[in-house]
Amino acid sequence: QVQLVESGGGLVQPGGSLRLSCAVSGSIFRINSMAWYRQAPGEQRDLVARIISGGSTTYADSVKGRFAISRDSAKNAVYLQMNSLKLEDTAVYFCNIDLQRRSFLPVRGYWGQGTQVSVSS
Repeated sequence: QVQLVESGGGLVQPGGSLRLSCAVSGSIFRINSMAWYRQAPGEQRDLVARIISGGSTTYADSVKGRFAISRDSAKNAVYLQMNSLKLEDTAVYFCNIDLQRRSFLPVRGYWGQGTQVSVSS
C-alpha cells in the first residue's frame, strides 16, 4: 500500500508565498519522478513542476522563476516552494509520484488527495 499525504495549502495574498509538502509512505522499491499538478475549477489538471530521479526539473511556463520543486530522498518527500503568488495560481494542487513498489513490478503513478491554494486580496 502506498499513501501520499499533502500539506501546506492555504489562503495567501497576491505576492505571498506558500510551501507545499508531499510525503510518500509504504513499500517502495524506486521512485522515478515526483511532480505537482494543479486543477482550477472547470479546468483540466495541469503539470506545474516535475523532478526526476536524476534531479532534473521541469516547470510550466506560467510558474518559471516563481516556483521551485525539491525533494528529500531520505524522507521520500517532495516540496513545492511557491513565491510571488498570483490570483491565477488559485487551484487544488496534487502531488503525483511515479514509482515501483517492487523491482519486478511496472512503474505506476500515485496521486495525493489534493490541497487547496487560494490567492486572494
